[in-house]
Amino acid sequence: MNMDDALQTFFAECRDLLQDMEAALLRVEQESDQSDSVNAIFRAAHTIKGSAGLFGLDGIVAFTHVAESVLDRVRQGEVGIDGDLVAAFLGACDHIGTLVEGVAAGKAEPSADTRAAGEALLERLSRYLAAAPKAAEAQTTAGERVVTLPVGRNHWHISLRFGRDVLRNGMDPLSFLRYLATLGRIVRVETLTDALPAAAVMDPESCYLGFEIGFAGQVEKQQLEAVFEFVRDDCAIHILPPDSLISDYQRLIRELPEDDARLGEILVACGTLTRLELGEALHIQAAEPEQSARSLGKILVEGGNVQPAVVEAAVEKQEQIKERRSQETALIRVDAEKLDTFINLVGELVIAGASTGLLAQRAGLADLIESSSTLSRLVNEVRDAALQLRMVQIGGTFNRFQRVVRDVSKELGKDIALVIQGAETELDKTVVEKIADPLMHLVRNAMDHGIEPAEVRVARGKPARGTLKLNAYHDSGSIVIEVGDDGGGLKRERILAKALERGLITAEQVLPDSEVFGLIFEPGFSTAETITNLSGRGVGMDVVKRNITALRGTVDIASAEGAGTTVTVRLPLTLAIIDGFLVGLDQSTFVIPLDMIEECVEFSCEPGRDYTSLRGQVLPFVRMRDMFEVEGEAPRRQSIVVVRHAGKRTGLVVDTLLGEFQTVIKPLGQLFSHIRCISGSTILGTGEVALILDIPALVRHVEKAENASQPVTAAH
Repeated sequence: MNMDDALQTFFAECRDLLQDMEAALLRVEQESDQSDSVNAIFRAAHTIKGSAGLFGLDGIVAFTHVAESVLDRVRQGEVGIDGDLVAAFLGACDHIGTLVEGVAAGKAEPSADTRAAGEALLERLSRYLAAAPKAAEAQTTAGERVVTLPVGRNHWHISLRFGRDVLRNGMDPLSFLRYLATLGRIVRVETLTDALPAAAVMDPESCYLGFEIGFAGQVEKQQLEAVFEFVRDDCAIHILPPDSLISDYQRLIRELPEDDARLGEILVACGTLTRLELGEALHIQAAEPEQSARSLGKILVEGGNVQPAVVEAAVEKQEQIKERRSQETALIRVDAEKLDTFINLVGELVIAGASTGLLAQRAGLADLIESSSTLSRLVNEVRDAALQLRMVQIGGTFNRFQRVVRDVSKELGKDIALVIQGAETELDKTVVEKIADPLMHLVRNAMDHGIEPAEVRVARGKPARGTLKLNAYHDSGSIVIEVGDDGGGLKRERILAKALERGLITAEQVLPDSEVFGLIFEPGFSTAETITNLSGRGVGMDVVKRNITALRGTVDIASAEGAGTTVTVRLPLTLAIIDGFLVGLDQSTFVIPLDMIEECVEFSCEPGRDYTSLRGQVLPFVRMRDMFEVEGEAPRRQSIVVVRHAGKRTGLVVDTLLGEFQTVIKPLGQLFSHIRCISGSTILGTGEVALILDIPALVRHVEKAENASQPVTAAH
């Protein structure tokens, strides 16, 4: 095995596990049944510890071991979950992440600050281990057998054979028996040492033990299965409910490795079977072949010994485990750079396919045209499949803010709840990665500036707890992300006063609300009365707008004083390949994103007017010839392409309509970055370059020109 590759896999898995651990910690306080979340936290910590041990990362192992020990006490019900414990484990989660990233960066030892932080966390976690409870009576050791109370046959029987590697994987066999004792009463334990080799050949890191356990308690089968969930893959476990049928014990005797008579004696010693029942079971087993047609669940239900609900619950649990394992095996990690290379090659394939189709049309050969059409269809399917590889749900990004809201609200002394909607909305992975920082600024600003302290909210008749909402949805080929709060809203007059003071506007200007609120995106602009660790220095919001604009997106603000603020970010679904619609202006060709087009109609308008009637509604339009200063006379017949963005419709007057086209987006160079209303370029099948129109910018440009009552011209 290539250890470098294995280490990279370890780092990636640790990051995923730490995210899962943090998510479980953030939700565990709100849950009535915390067992699933606690098990998820324990599983993450245990897996990280075991994997780190394989690579000799002793610092990670030592720290995680303490956290795991505390979690073990939580699972046993000896330590309760509260805010302090969650905060401690969130800190531990961060520290483990720091240690992992340090190793990933090639650092031999953590820094002094990291070591100090780790020691403080260890001291904090160790307080939960200070008062160790008395050991349960049913604990056993490798060479010791403990018998507590006389037993009957109305108890569960658990047959347990630990795998050889259970100790190497960081598991303590006795910890499972301790946890089992918290669910009921271990009435008798038989420790099996049949597999124990001679001392000369014994491996001290291997486990050779097995246990036959009699257990009494008001539990369901899935609860007992959950006790051994972490070692299910490495061990042989059989669980029989109270008053099971003789046929069930026949099956157990057949499946276990010990000799039939030896195992029978063990079952008698556990009080599970009487000698008479054992003799009957062995006699029937010898006389009859195994009847595999009847499942265990069916036998139990038909025998009337177990309620159908118990069997159904156990089957359902097992199906969930199988489904989870199948999902895990169905996933494969792919290097992001390889994926980007693949997408680029698909883009070149799209361009080559378009060129082939054009040549086939020119040749006029029917067979070649048909073959080219088939090729084009397959290229479309490859393109769609390739783009789906890069589509991820935005919920992963949204969920990161659960921790941010929890920590920042405590720092500010505010009570703030985060509400997430549209987490399943998908968009390009590149967009997701680049939108995280702008969203962070918006969330922190909303918490610091927007949402008032609890006492202020109560005085205004609002709930003491503020609400911050993150929402995502698709709209006209774009993804819309909303960051909203129910706070005090933006103060229009204060913004205008600050803008006037800085010379951004004049006293005579009359601006609509959208432009007034947009002033907060100006560099260095801030209306904060005090500077905090979070905001108030006038940096951040201008970076938000700049980063969103770099993604070919837009950002708008709607606010009502006293009611709250909503920031709306619109982004393209992908930055790679889109469906486009070609239009012509004289000898030039332009591309309009197809998702933003509503319809195309014939142009008919009186000279000098910049709007027309479309089925009784006013439609503003822009003459693209004037916009791009195309010389020469316009053709007698022109068309209007009706586009929609952010709920607003605009018409684009063009010379010709050239039809749909798969558009591979190529970014413009730095030399052309100042050109407005152009978002990129593409290569046509003829090898010519066509510019892609920036519809959001065009709509805003037209709207601004209407407000100013001035002609629309392009900036060059």
